[in-house]
Parts: sequence; C-alpha cells; structure tokens
Amino acid sequence: MIFRGVRTEKVFTLTWCVSFPLVCKSCALRRFSIQPAQQKKIPNRYLGQPSPFTHPHLLKPGEVTPGLSQVEYALRRHKLMALIQKEANGWDGLDHTVILLSNPTYYMSNDIPYVFHQDTNFLYLCGFQEPDSILVLQSIPGKALPSHKSMLFVPRRDPSRELWDGPRSGTDGAIALTGVDEAYTIEEFRHLVAKLKGESNIVWYDLAKPVHAELHSDYLQPLTEIKARNKNHIQHIRHLVQNLRLIKSPAEIERMKIAGRVTAEAFTETMFASKSPVDEAFLYAKFEFECRARGADILAYPPVVAGGNRSNTLHYVKNNQLIKDGELVLLDGGCESACYVSDITRTWPVNGRFTKPQAELYQAVLDIQKSCLSLCSPGISLENVYSLMLSLIGQKLKDLGVLKSSITESHFFKAVRKYCPHHVGHYLGMDVHDTPDISRSLPLQPGMVITIEPGIYIPEDDMGAPERFRGIGVRIEDDVLITEGAPLILSADCPKEIYDIEQICGRKS
Repeated sequence: MIFRGVRTEKVFTLTWCVSFPLVCKSCALRRFSIQPAQQKKIPNRYLGQPSPFTHPHLLKPGEVTPGLSQVEYALRRHKLMALIQKEANGWDGLDHTVILLSNPTYYMSNDIPYVFHQDTNFLYLCGFQEPDSILVLQSIPGKALPSHKSMLFVPRRDPSRELWDGPRSGTDGAIALTGVDEAYTIEEFRHLVAKLKGESNIVWYDLAKPVHAELHSDYLQPLTEIKARNKNHIQHIRHLVQNLRLIKSPAEIERMKIAGRVTAEAFTETMFASKSPVDEAFLYAKFEFECRARGADILAYPPVVAGGNRSNTLHYVKNNQLIKDGELVLLDGGCESACYVSDITRTWPVNGRFTKPQAELYQAVLDIQKSCLSLCSPGISLENVYSLMLSLIGQKLKDLGVLKSSITESHFFKAVRKYCPHHVGHYLGMDVHDTPDISRSLPLQPGMVITIEPGIYIPEDDMGAPERFRGIGVRIEDDVLITEGAPLILSADCPKEIYDIEQICGRKS
C-alpha cells in the first residue's frame, strides 16, 4: 500500500549476538542485533526534539534518544511483532496492524501548555517525542511475522504554529531521526484506516483507554465499531509492550544507572542543606535544582517532602509546612533522565542528629530493608519479598513495644499493615510505577528493575503506641537491578546509614 509522503526502503540484517548476563536465562539470553542497511541524513535544522545535529553534546550519530540507537528501537519493534506472531498462532492468512497513539498536548489554562511528556509505550517503540502522532507496525503481505514495516504519522510542518510552539520534525525529520521505514502527515492516516476494515486485517490497539482522545475519536472510534461487528475483534497490545519493557537492555540499564546516581547526589546535597527550622518547600526546591543541575530533564513525579507527623501521610505532596528542630523529614523523590527514572526515599533529622527513639525506629526499618534487598534474586517475586517484609516489620514492632508479644497470629498481619499499609516495592523503568499490568507475583528475572521500600509509620494520635515513637514515620527506598548474582543497587550512592547521614547533615559549608 502506497501513500503520498516520504518513503524509504530499508533492509534489516538479523544476527545472533553473544549472551548478555542481565537478561532471562531462556530465549531472552539470546538477543537480536538489527543493523539498518542505510541511514537517512538528519536534516540540518532543529527538529521537534534533540537530534545528533542540533544536540551533539546529548546524542551520538545514530541515536534517537540519549544512549539509545535506531538499532535498539528497531529491535524492540521486531520483538513486539515476534510476540504477536506467537499470540496469533492459528490465525494464518491474516494481516496484522499495530497502532499506538502519542500523548496530546495538555494545557494548564487556555493556550498555556504543560511541558509535553510522551506516552511511554509509544516512546518505547520509536523514540519520537512529539504530540499528536501515531506509530503503525504492519505485517508485509507474503512475508511471515516478525517481518513488518514501521510507519509514523506526524504533524505536518506549519511555520505559523512553529512560530509559537517550536519546530516540528515533519516526515523527513521523523524518518531520519527514528529510523522508521515510512512517515506521513497525520491527516493521511485516514487512508490507512480505510484499508483496515476488512476481516482479513487484525488490528492491535488499546481501545479501552485511548491515550489520545481526539485521535481516537477522529480516526479509530469508527474502526473499532466496525471491528466489533466482525469476527476478528480488535486485540489489546498494551500487555505485550509491557512484557518487553519489563526486561531492560544493557543500554536501558546504563540510563537507569545515570538516573540513580544523579538522584543520589541530589539527596546528599539536600541533606547537607538541611537546617532547623526549614521549610519543606526549600528542600523541595533544593532537591529539584540539584537533579536538574546534574542533567536531569524533569523530576519523575511530585516529590514527598514531609516533616514530622506529615511523614505518616504516604502521598503528602503539599510540601508547604515548616519542619521544626528535632523533627525528621521524609523525602521521596526521583528524576527523569533521557526517558528513564529513579525513585528513592530517605528519612533524616533536619538538625543533623537522630534522637534515641528516631534512631531506634530508623535502624529497625534499615535492618528490614537490608534483609529485603538480600532476597532480590531470580526466581523470587515481589510478593515473596513483601511477605518477608511484613514478618520482619511485625517482629521489629514487637521488639520496640509497639505490638504486644502476645498478639495472636490471626491479628498479627492486620496489625502490621496498620503501621505499613503499602507494598514492599514496584517495577521501575520509563515510568515510576512501571509496567503496572504485570503481576508482582511474577518471578524476578535478570534485567528487571524494582524498588524496595519498607516503612514504619506511627501517627502522633496513636495512643496504642509508645509515646516516644508517636509522630515518627520512616521509609527507606532503593532502586534495584536484578542480576544473575547479587542485586545491583542503582541508588547505592545515596547515604542511609545513621552515621553517614549525621556526618553529611553536620558538615559546614
């Protein structure tokens, strides 16, 4: 099928590479290397995102986003079509078309936009960072999957809009930067939709929660209604993309190491800047500044900067209160660097010294976290680690006198969840709560990245707890790469021993 627009023919050579030790033991140990036979020259102008021509300090030739090449993105698309081939076993003679929508631009008010942030499933497969775009992967008639062609439908160049919103890549820029096979303007997508209505076409698209409501309404809603009346209903694609995203490649791991290191350094400087009294907003600003000064693009999420009893509110993000002398601050924050994020939590005394009750509770959480970290190995699941965490918290709470030693087994875990109502961790990657549809009961595999974040929270109005612990909340969180051997702590540079924290907070500038 030929559309008006820019087209380039590309041949991929598939070769087997040596096994990489940080992916699963089965077929994922073997990985493809996809070598583009030819590459289009990047236009000598600004595109809708950094390119090797305009940002040589960020991207090397052949990279789509920092550290990730056209080859890496092509490999992801190839792997996705291989998964579809497996899922479509028995659907012989049918064509397959994968459709993923970009995010739209969201507006703060009237015509004032928020900073654009791309949908991560779309971004994962092509690296294109402009709104109002569509990625299509389509099987090739006469060739078996995973053979396919990749197409981007992008906003057309428009000098009047670019005057206000900045440059657009256009079809030529989209092909040259991302390495997809073809690119067309977004308006031309309707010509493709018209070809997908027949029963010989299987469409893979997430219609339950459209990422871009307007593109869905304009182009895909009519198609979904037609397909609903056919035998071959639209198939969901999100779970297949998430399965790919779960195991990180060597290049992805390098990006996550950078994000972890940047965030750890920002935590250290924020601890150093602490004093009493101090405004939560000051620590928020200091943390964000230190992240961005080290090259982070944005914060990964609104951070929790909770002083005193406010640390017992798990998602406290107002960050507008004064932290008093003698209080702890709990800071849960992370950055996004080149599309990958970190997620770290530390708790420390703003005056530089833990009180005896604070140190007791803090050390209890630290001991629990170290035990949980030691369990992070292939074959163990996050649910397994969670069960261990609950048992360890319960024992520590008994030791501290928060729970009675005589508590019955039937009431034990309910009582523990009162003081730690959240899970031990989650998957991490391009999103903070990455691959949310993947069960935490899945055995961990090399290449997965998770968080481990036990906490104990004792509200100031808990009359059942010893008075010395009331109003104290402690959480310690690290980012963990699963390997064949011992886990690699991506946030290891972030201080968490009591002695180290007190040394940093006690430094003089």
